[in-house]
This record gives sequence, C-alpha cells and structure tokens, in this order.
Amino acid sequence: MPEGLTGNEIFLNLPPYQVIHVCRFVSHQWKDVADSESLWRERCKREGYHLHDVSRTPQDWRLFYFLCKKRRNLLKNPRSFTCCVTNSKRAVICLLVSSDLCLSILPCRPDLCSAVKIVAHPTGSPISAQDLYAPRWDCASEYEICVELLDSSKNPVKVFAPDKVCFEQWGSQQWNEMTHVFRDYGPGVRYIRFTHGGQDRQFWAGWYGIRVTDSCVEICPAVDT
Repeated sequence: MPEGLTGNEIFLNLPPYQVIHVCRFVSHQWKDVADSESLWRERCKREGYHLHDVSRTPQDWRLFYFLCKKRRNLLKNPRSFTCCVTNSKRAVICLLVSSDLCLSILPCRPDLCSAVKIVAHPTGSPISAQDLYAPRWDCASEYEICVELLDSSKNPVKVFAPDKVCFEQWGSQQWNEMTHVFRDYGPGVRYIRFTHGGQDRQFWAGWYGIRVTDSCVEICPAVDT
C-alpha cells in the first residue's frame, strides 16, 4: 500500500466492479479493505444513495450499494402491446383497449427475481409501482390497476387496488400517472403481479378505450436524490 494512503482512499477512486473482481484477490489486506463496511458506506454517501429510514441500517452495505446502482424496472414488457398512437405530437407505444374489459398482466423479469428475494425480506425496502394512462377525447372510458405483492405460494401479502378512474366523452386526453409505494409489507414477499387495463364505456367497435404505457415496478433501497 503506498505510504500516506489508506486502502479506502484508493478503492473509492476505482470502479466498484474492479474492487470486487480484481483488487479483492490481491492480498488478505486488500480483501479486508474491499469487504469493509466503511468502504461501501462511504461509496454510498459519495454517490448519493441515502437510506429511507436511518434507524434501519443495511446488514450488508456492499449489497445495498449494488442494489442501488443496478436499480431497474422489474417489469418485462413495460409498454404492453406495441401499438403506436400520437398524442400532443408525441408518438407513444402503449396498450389499447376496446369496449370489452381488457386487462394486461405484466410479468416480472425472471433474471431479476433474485433481487426481489434479496431486498424484500432482509431490508423491507420500499417497492414503487407506476403506470401512465390516458383516455381518448371522443369516447368515455375507464381505467383500473391492481398491483399485488405475493408470497412463495403466490398468495397476496399486500394489494394496491384503487377505485376505477372514469373519463367522460369530449374530455381531455392528457396522460395521467398512477403511483403507489409499498412500505412495511413484512417478510415473505417473493413475487409481484401487475395488472392494468380498462374499457370504453360507449361500447363502440374498435380500440376506443383507455391507453396505458410506461409501467414500472422498482425496488427502492435508497431515497431518490
């Protein structure tokens, strides 16, 4: 180790994956530094990853850091079916629905299921669900959403299912956002089921119902900054 420098000061200026996959295997001394709580706590501080609840500190600061860094949408197909519509000069890929009740269930990405298992049980990190929806201006319609946190047997642990949102004919066709954050849901969450959709209320032939897009489910181990 260069004189006058600590291992933390050196490793904090290296890419995190290099610390884990290269530096950690150089010597026992470097391994101790790479595994130290102080290193990853300081890296979280410098990169702006702050705890939601300071009274509940992570058991593993390195795990907390990488969960924050790799935070992403857990939904496999966040824009549902690839139908393209234009709204306010903006092309949007979204799910279109008709006069029949149309609900789309979006599965979570299988490669990210382990993230749900890691975070949901030990740290109880908030889980955020978001959805964008908009009506047509010329047809009355309704929108509904249901997001469920499920246990290992796929039984609901916690459910977000607000009242249906209804739109009248000849109204605004602006996009609206539905957001919910699950907190204090307890141990045992292993899966997330995201269901959304709706229908038009005038029973016209064609795709005159609600439009939904940009759905998102994220595990939020840190406060947004």
